[in-house]
Amino acid sequence: MPAFNKILIANRGEIACRVMRTAQDLGYRTVTVYSEADAAARHVQEADEAVCIGPAQVNQSYLLIDAIIAAAQKTGADAIHPGYGFLSENADFARACEAAGIVFIGPSVEAIQLMGSKRLSKIAMGDAGVPCIPGYQGAAQDDETLASEAKRIGYPLMIKASAGGGGRGMRLVHESSELLAQIRTARSEAQNAFGSGELILERAVIQPRHVEIQVFGDSQGHIVYLGERDCSVQRRHQKVVEEAPCPVMTPELRQAMGAAAVKAAASVNYVGAGTVEFLLDASGEFFFLEMNTRLQVEHPVTELITGQDLVAWQIRIAEGRPLPLKQDEIHLTGHAMEVRLYAEDSTQNFLPQTGRVLRWEPALREGIRIDHGLLEGQAVSPFYDPMLAKVIAYGATREEARRKLLRAIEDCVLLGVNGNQRFLANLLKHPQFAAGHATTAFIAEHFTADPSLSPHPPAAGELAAAAALFYQQSANARAHQGGLAGWRNAGSAPWRFVLKQGEQSFRIELEVLADGAQPSLLARIDEQQIRLRLLASDDRWATLELDGIRQRLAYHLADDSIWLYGHNGNLQLTDITHLPVGASSGAGSGSVKAPMDGAIVEVLVEEGSQVSKGQLLLVLEAMKMEHPLKASIDGTVRRIGVSRGDQVKNRQLLLEIETAEA
Repeated sequence: MPAFNKILIANRGEIACRVMRTAQDLGYRTVTVYSEADAAARHVQEADEAVCIGPAQVNQSYLLIDAIIAAAQKTGADAIHPGYGFLSENADFARACEAAGIVFIGPSVEAIQLMGSKRLSKIAMGDAGVPCIPGYQGAAQDDETLASEAKRIGYPLMIKASAGGGGRGMRLVHESSELLAQIRTARSEAQNAFGSGELILERAVIQPRHVEIQVFGDSQGHIVYLGERDCSVQRRHQKVVEEAPCPVMTPELRQAMGAAAVKAAASVNYVGAGTVEFLLDASGEFFFLEMNTRLQVEHPVTELITGQDLVAWQIRIAEGRPLPLKQDEIHLTGHAMEVRLYAEDSTQNFLPQTGRVLRWEPALREGIRIDHGLLEGQAVSPFYDPMLAKVIAYGATREEARRKLLRAIEDCVLLGVNGNQRFLANLLKHPQFAAGHATTAFIAEHFTADPSLSPHPPAAGELAAAAALFYQQSANARAHQGGLAGWRNAGSAPWRFVLKQGEQSFRIELEVLADGAQPSLLARIDEQQIRLRLLASDDRWATLELDGIRQRLAYHLADDSIWLYGHNGNLQLTDITHLPVGASSGAGSGSVKAPMDGAIVEVLVEEGSQVSKGQLLLVLEAMKMEHPLKASIDGTVRRIGVSRGDQVKNRQLLLEIETAEA
């Protein structure tokens, strides 16, 4: 029986912290690896030992098998937990652990290899009697064969990367005229993302639910399932909300899907944690989608409704011990729901965000669990996935869990980096979701016009609060200077502020009705008047009374910038009251700046080139995504300040266009 005492977690962020928590609770010593960009990260600080394995780029650090094996040997770690992502489903990594005499806390090399190929796994599942979506998963990959098979399957159909995941290399095709172009795009995307352009075709199941079954197998040949998770709410094939149990599940359907999942796992002698994913149509018919041979991002909802620690189960099974429970001993109680907090701007087509976390206060209360890897002051870099945390709620009923989760996501304070809280909160409030009717088509059909998807100016109350805090900063500075330095007669003239958000400026006139420790103020913004009193502030929280309503407001104030936790989440305003007029260029200028930290992967124009508005100029890569940068005006490229491969900073000037008039 394999035994180990020290576990290396080959991952970062929230999953590294989560695995480490269970490992340490069970008495194991822990080791973590980190890139140079993560030297001050939370997972590094909480581990017993940590080893730097390379630069920030994942292919020079977290994906280096030899460096991770060397770190385990150097620290005496005798087991490795891969978390999810990175090398978690890499058969070569599992094989390297085995060769080095290190226990891989996961399934066998053979299971990883088979289930890592959508084409081969679908063939194997069909042979095992697991219901599969009609399609094509043959070895012939030429365009003629794929076109012929698409005609046989019929439209609409899905093109999928055989080695893929996360929506990459996936295309929905409605008619034959689109097929070849979509095949080429999917093949290219799959080759770039996974190193394999192999594709499969499947009949499109329209408006299904995405339901997955959590399975576990031990080395004694026992396999159980721990209920299901509904992951239907997705954006670009990426899960947004996960819940357990599925809102439309019946005991009979659960037993049938669970039995199919166990059959799938048994066909490959599965050992460890795995997830068998199905599409469930409106008639109750379900089809095998894929099997993930690792712990899932959404595993906490299963933990909450079963009362089990799935990481503890993984460690137990990796030690060669039997499953802790038999199938009839597994019971589901209550309801759990999870959302993923991302560093992204939903008003800018979910553009990933980089920057420094100035404030992070997770909203922990009864029934709320928050898995995260965040520390105040840390940088959110462009090198990794933008997921920052998972917010999970548990309740006796689905409605109780939904209500708790909604409050928790609204109350989590994140300042310095934009997050997707408004998007998540509005989604949880939507009547279609609240009623439990959401399918994979939910966001496309019911959410495209949601206010969280387009920019909105700050609320008048937020502008008034910001001006009041700037006023107090100025008053405190006067008090520290002593005497009459900076003295103003409160009754003589109002204070005037010009605050800027992005490219938009707002004018606030602040009349001081009563000065002192708790100033009473009257703010005028356009035609609107707001009475407010600043009752207390401590550089983290301000207590204000706005139009007779007392409230607390999270904020961070540094020099001429203030960050407020407002109705849209993170809100940054800059005091430009004393800047010269015209000091900043407006929209439609010829300056092209980086929207975030990242790497330049393409420069598509040269100095002297004539360009037109909307023309693609550069491609920036950040957080595993490519971001096109286009011309905002017609003109001539006057200067290019970057080359392919350059690392750039947020707001860095990349290229300048000169108009004919200039």
